[in-house]
Amino acid sequence: MHLPTLLEIEAAAEVIRPYCPPTPQYAWPLLAARAGREVWVKHENHTPIGAFKVRGGLYYLHCLRAAGGASAGLVSATRGNHGQSLALAGRVFDCPVTIVVPHGNSLEKNAAMRALGAQLIEAGSDFEDARQVASELARTQGLTMVSPFERDLVCGVATYGLEFFRHAPPLAAVYVGVGMGSGACGLIAARDALGLTTDIVGVVAAGAPAYALSFSAGEVVCTPRAETLADGLACRTPAPAALAILRAGAARIIPVSETEITHAMRAYYTDTHNLAEGAGAAGLAGLLLEGGRYGDRPVGVVLSGGNVDAATFAAILSAA
Repeated sequence: MHLPTLLEIEAAAEVIRPYCPPTPQYAWPLLAARAGREVWVKHENHTPIGAFKVRGGLYYLHCLRAAGGASAGLVSATRGNHGQSLALAGRVFDCPVTIVVPHGNSLEKNAAMRALGAQLIEAGSDFEDARQVASELARTQGLTMVSPFERDLVCGVATYGLEFFRHAPPLAAVYVGVGMGSGACGLIAARDALGLTTDIVGVVAAGAPAYALSFSAGEVVCTPRAETLADGLACRTPAPAALAILRAGAARIIPVSETEITHAMRAYYTDTHNLAEGAGAAGLAGLLLEGGRYGDRPVGVVLSGGNVDAATFAAILSAA
């Protein structure tokens, strides 16, 4: 897969902007004190679904509709934010959307997808099980199967990177969580399109290390389990196209523990009064883990998303 060009990303931004205005990027003083350097946060928790993925869903379905596709509707598997993205896009472009989630998925994310108009099906014990069911529905019902990693998705997602790099000062590095890879690959596309040299550092959960293992091995490495409170990072089977982009454009991919993720979730709340789900806090967890790697140069983190169940977040805050 070749990366989107600057013209393509800017065209995607024009499509997305009426439904998802540019999100802010702020340098929070308390985060700077905690990290020992200026830290810029890209607030993708301020999109209409609280995550960057809405950009990809909107642009993907815009392109699909323009090409005359998806007449019967879309189907996909998700742990939440990808599904919300497609559901919102389906509402905008008048396209039915079926989403498959595993049993035990976030109740609040499930409710959000239903509220956006998606038909929700619960099947299997994890994302991989749900993806197999979604593929079967696509085959038997004539639906268009949407994987979490498609070029038009990446092009739409890259618009947040364009905003970030254009409105923040020069950044030594940006730390971003890696679930299926569209967020990190979108950053790489935007960075390369602008001719910058910023390091892109992917962050995975230690309990879901497939992308870190694959990055080191130079080939797709699947894992039998993906166990983490950061459900957006719970990947067992990396996308080959995403891995190729990450291998070519990311500085490294690092794992963070559950303790480090929950610490970062609390740090976002105390230092910025923003809500971060586990996947949304992964970038900050990675930055804090690496400490002074970039000296006193400004660095960036991506806060995406902000969709954590109330009871889960209350327990994390009370455990401080």
